[in-house]
Amino acid sequence: MNHVVDLADKLGLFSEHWSPKVVARLNDYEIKLAKLKGEFVWHSHDDTDELFMVIEGSLTLQLRDAAGTEESVSLRQGQLYVVPRGVEHCPVADGDVSVMLIEPAGVVNTGNAGGDLTAGYDDSLLE
Repeated sequence: MNHVVDLADKLGLFSEHWSPKVVARLNDYEIKLAKLKGEFVWHSHDDTDELFMVIEGSLTLQLRDAAGTEESVSLRQGQLYVVPRGVEHCPVADGDVSVMLIEPAGVVNTGNAGGDLTAGYDDSLLE
């Protein structure tokens, strides 16, 4: 049965950074919340786009295309950006930032990069 998901309440239930939590599902997609701080790792997702929506704070998405051209996209509260599949990106959070991510079920947060910041699957906030 569907129910209302209060994003502020869910964000208040965890404090770790770079560890997305599934809060809802939409067909084959998952809606995740994450808290970010500092710089993440450069990575890409070869098979899917990735939506970032800033709930609190400000976020810079550093982007690098296949030709090596770099650009940055700055997002503030209430703004979203879709990183196209295959585009290398590196989120950088100025201070504490809360985001909502929408991506297919099973997408790993570090994509093809792996490493110490790879988060385990966490649907503990899903009701």
